[in-house]
Amino acid sequence: MNKTVYTIITLGLIVAIGIIFSGGSKESKQNVEIRNGIQYITIDAKGGYSPVTTTAQGGIPTKLIVKTSGTFDCSASLVVRSVGFQKILPQTGETEIDIGIPKAGEPLQGLCGMGMYSFSINFQS
Repeated sequence: MNKTVYTIITLGLIVAIGIIFSGGSKESKQNVEIRNGIQYITIDAKGGYSPVTTTAQGGIPTKLIVKTSGTFDCSASLVVRSVGFQKILPQTGETEIDIGIPKAGEPLQGLCGMGMYSFSINFQS
């Protein structure tokens, strides 16, 4: 085998090992919790949003918690049009957004001010 084939195989193995040790997809995180009748959905904002897709329960009071930790990229500029939210988030901290009582079947989408990064929350009954 030539040098190019070895390089491609090595890079493939590095990527596979990285995915395994990072926990896989950004969609695998458990980020929904119901406390005292209020649903809390937590999204991390740094280099994009994590998890990218969330499934939550519709029909109950819901708050979105967006956590930043040394966030200096455009994911700190959050827009959630359906609830009229647009704000530059603190570089480090938590921002609580009251999204009311979402209806099942009506997803909520958040995106950065530049439109590069986004997340969605799908509500089910």
